Amino acid sequence: MANYKDRYALITGASSGIGYEFTKLLAKDGINLIIVSRSKNKLEQVKAEIENKYRVKIKILPKDLSNPKVPLEIFSGLEKEDLNVEILINNAGFTLLGKFSETDLQKELEMIQVYVNSLTSLTKLFLRKMLEKREGKILNVASTAAFQPGPLHSVYAATKAYILHFSEALANELQGSGVSVTCLCPGRTRTQLFKRANIEISKRAKGNLMDPATVAKAGYLALKKGKVIVIPGLKNKLLVFLVRIAPRNIVTKITRRMLEKEILLPPSNFLKSHYKTTFN
Repeated sequence: MANYKDRYALITGASSGIGYEFTKLLAKDGINLIIVSRSKNKLEQVKAEIENKYRVKIKILPKDLSNPKVPLEIFSGLEKEDLNVEILINNAGFTLLGKFSETDLQKELEMIQVYVNSLTSLTKLFLRKMLEKREGKILNVASTAAFQPGPLHSVYAATKAYILHFSEALANELQGSGVSVTCLCPGRTRTQLFKRANIEISKRAKGNLMDPATVAKAGYLALKKGKVIVIPGLKNKLLVFLVRIAPRNIVTKITRRMLEKEILLPPSNFLKSHYKTTFN
C-alpha cells in the first residue's frame, strides 16, 4: 500500500468529530478520500479545507445511512466511477439516551440501521473487492459501551456490542487474506454528539472526555498495524478489564449509576416528544 495515487479511503460520518480527524490523518499520508455524511455543506467545508492543505483527491457523498438503500447506492456509484476503495472506515452514528420505554422507537430503528445494517452492508460490499485484490483495511468504530449492558442507552450499547463482535469474528476469518479488520473502542469523546442531542454533561464528565484527534490517531495507527481491537486511553483500558472480570449484574448497576451521575437526562416528557439525535 505504498502508492495511493489511484486508491481511496471511504469514511462515513466524516464531517465532524472522530471521522473528521480521520480525514486529516489519511490526507496527510497522501490517501485520496471519499467522505460521507448527511450534511452536504459540512462535507464541502471539509473538502475545501483538506484539499487546500493536502494534495489529495476528495469526493463527497451527502448520504443518510439510516436509509437502507444507501449502502448499495454508495457502492454501485463508486463502481461505475471505477474508484478503488482500499480503506473503509465505518464511523457514522448518533446517540440516544433515556429509558427504553420512553425513547423514540423510530430513532432506535434508525440507530440499528446505521450501526448494524448499513455497517454490515458496506463491509460486505467492499470486502469482496478487497479480497479479489488480496489487499485492504477496514476499521469499525464501536465504543467501550460494547463491553457491557447499557441501561439508559440500551440500544446504543447493544449495537456497539454487535460492531465489536462482528469485527472480531471477521478479523479471524480474514487471517492470511491480505485484508485486516480493526475495531476502535473509544470511551466518551469530545464531539458534537451530546451537544446536538440536547444532552447536558456534568462538569466531572467533561473533564474525562477524550479528544477526538487522540482517538482517531490511536485508531489509525492500529489500522495500519492490522491490530484487531484498540481501546484509547489508560482509564478506558482499565475499565474494560474490570468489566470483563466483574459479575454482570454488578457491572450493569455500576454502568447505570455512572451514566446517571455524568449525563443529566432531560425530563421524560421531553424525551417522548422532542428528543433530538445527530449523526457524525
